[in-house]
This record gives sequence, structure tokens and C-alpha cells, in this order.
Amino acid sequence: MIKVTKSGQHYYHDEGWLSTYWHFSFADYYDPTNTSFGPLRVFNDDTIKPGTGFGFHPHRDMEIVTYVIEGKLEHRDDQGNHGVIGPGEIQRMTAGSGIVHSEYNHSHKDTLRLLQIWIFANKRGLVPSWEQRRFEKQSRRNRLLPVVVPEGTRGAEGEGEGKQDSAVKIHQDVTFYISFLAPNKRLDYSLKQGRKAYLFVIGGKIRLDNEGLETRDAARIEGQPSFSIKAARPSEIMLLDLPEKYEMNN
Repeated sequence: MIKVTKSGQHYYHDEGWLSTYWHFSFADYYDPTNTSFGPLRVFNDDTIKPGTGFGFHPHRDMEIVTYVIEGKLEHRDDQGNHGVIGPGEIQRMTAGSGIVHSEYNHSHKDTLRLLQIWIFANKRGLVPSWEQRRFEKQSRRNRLLPVVVPEGTRGAEGEGEGKQDSAVKIHQDVTFYISFLAPNKRLDYSLKQGRKAYLFVIGGKIRLDNEGLETRDAARIEGQPSFSIKAARPSEIMLLDLPEKYEMNN
């Protein structure tokens, strides 16, 4: 079964400096029928004006993944970590037993658009940590490139000068894929038993089996063993492979 959520059906919030689409209940938005999808708890599509951002704030027991679409994001936290990531880069933060961090648009002239995704960790009270990786654009062209994988497994190799090998690791049985698809390029994907998927169109136009999706549309896929993705025009997508059931141990 494929359930499509069109871009205009996501909850939209605008604070002036921040405009955002929330795919699941978040902050002041609460819908008891839309709180999560397996261990996927938050999927926020944020646009942040130059020189603004989120001041220091705390998190616990979440695996927080950030993917920058355009602009540059600056991260700081109370563990002494500091970094700036740009388009196509992935950042992972294990909030664990508790972490305080800030996120700002690093530029004073360019808009920042990013995806921030929260996954329930598989264990409470983990040691907080942070990492980021860069993959060359060519390495995700016309293929599903694993950029976030479960701890203890190996992701794809980076390619080209200055490559970063392997994907970032999270403490949950979830894999994130990114792909840039050329027009008419088709990808087939199989789901193992007990798995489901969440697909998001970052930009472009695709067909997901018989469903048409465009920029900012999303789809929940469950109860079927496979599906196909075909680009109608140049498109960037994110795919999450998720367990139907998960645990968070003490």
C-alpha cells in the first residue's frame, strides 16, 4: 500500500525567519493520528533566513539526522563539537543521555533549506555524539546511495577527490538513501519482510509505481514487497527503509 501526502497537506508553520513543513506532530502541532511512522518521529522541511537559526536547546534519546539542500548550516553543542555543512552533506547527532546544541544559517545573505529527521534510538541514555559526512554528487546519481546506516554496518563509499568513505551511523535499524535521478531513469526497490519505507521528493517529479509525486510530496509504503521509482524530470529523492516494529531498551 502506498499512501501519498501532497506538499500542501503537510502542516505548514511560518515564524518569519523560519518557514517549515512538519510531516508529523511537532511543537504546537498535534494530530493523534500522525505522530510517527515506525521509529521515524520527526521529518521537518525547514527554510531559514540568512543570519538566523535555532538557539541552544536540549534533546534526549533521539538520533537526529540533518540533510542540507541549499545554503550552509552551522552546528555547535555543549560537547565541544562545531561544524558547518553544505548541500548534499549529512550530519548525525546522537542526543542520548542529553545534549544541548544550536543550529544557524551560516550565511548572512543566502537562504538555508534543510531536512531534519528524528529517529527513536534503540537504547536510552546513550553517550551523546556527533558526526558529519560528505558524498560527491556523482556517487548518488541514478542510484540509491546509503548515507545513514545502522551502527555496526557499512555504508557506501564516497567517490572523487576529498571523498568521505562510509555513511554516518545511527543507533536504530534504519537506512537513509539519497538519489539524483535523470529523466526516465527507473529504480526498483525491494522491502524485506517486516519493513516499510518513507519516500520524500526533495525536488523534481517522479512516479512511484502508479502514483505521481512532485517537489515536497511524501509517501508511506508498507504491506508490499517492492516498488519502482521513475523520474519524469531531473529529481532528488530521499528514501528511508524502516522496521515495522522497534524497541527502545533501557
